[in-house]
Amino acid sequence: MTPSITPANPARPDFVGVVAGVDLSQPVDAATAAAIDAGMDRFGVLVFHGQRLTDPQQIAFSRHFGELELATGDLAQGEQRRLPMEVNDISNLQRDGSVMPREDRKRLFSLGNMLWHSDSSFKPTPAKYSLLSARVLPTGPGGNTEFADMRAAWDTLPSDEQALVRDLVCEHSQIYSRGVLGFTDFTPEERLKWAPVPQRLVRRHPVTKRLSLFLSAHAGGILGWPVPEARALLRDLNEHATQRERVHAHVWQPDDLVIWDNRSTMHRARRYDATQVRELRRTTVADVAPTLEQAA
Repeated sequence: MTPSITPANPARPDFVGVVAGVDLSQPVDAATAAAIDAGMDRFGVLVFHGQRLTDPQQIAFSRHFGELELATGDLAQGEQRRLPMEVNDISNLQRDGSVMPREDRKRLFSLGNMLWHSDSSFKPTPAKYSLLSARVLPTGPGGNTEFADMRAAWDTLPSDEQALVRDLVCEHSQIYSRGVLGFTDFTPEERLKWAPVPQRLVRRHPVTKRLSLFLSAHAGGILGWPVPEARALLRDLNEHATQRERVHAHVWQPDDLVIWDNRSTMHRARRYDATQVRELRRTTVADVAPTLEQAA
């Protein structure tokens, strides 16, 4: 059965779709995966309600859209990890399942998710799709994930600013995004692993051919620009891109799965009661090549 996709907000018919008619806990055929892929090209973000998934089921579904990243961007590695390397641990839990203390290093590092960003833009080849599954949610308000339409951000940028930024290349690093929050507790090995990587500031979608701004909290410089001038421009662009009319807030329900295209959106987590368990798990589909090797 071909899934149906309807806009989450009729006023924004091309941004964020809600999918019905598919059970992702069961194997998905090629036609269904292709319909979902086409929905991603149109909406940038797709929401699936009522999808109770195991890690293997989430991994199997994610593989329909490309090669999966390994969770090398997580602070916890090796024996510290709770989950398979194909799954990013988007939770406030320690390895034994207890809630992290407020001063836990991994928790403080994870607060960077509350900044507007694009997943894995700090890697030479950034992310294509992210697939986030809600396993356990806290009670009470908060904990939404917000998405910004970076295609609309480009379309509404004044023509002189489009000309200014069209060919710029930024430097992205987790060292920078966490430093914005005052987190500087990195080992020499982590500083080497997360050395800055270059990314285009403006990208063209390979299917729709639409242009979008490729911004992220990880972007801390522009090649050939003085750092203060670069950061001032990036701040202005982020403010432009995340105006409320271009942002959708997803209010999580248990067993939601949300997929977003990191090539044409930014996202951020919102505050919640961190004394309660909140466990989401993310699989991430890698893009095909570094942005500088893709068509401009």
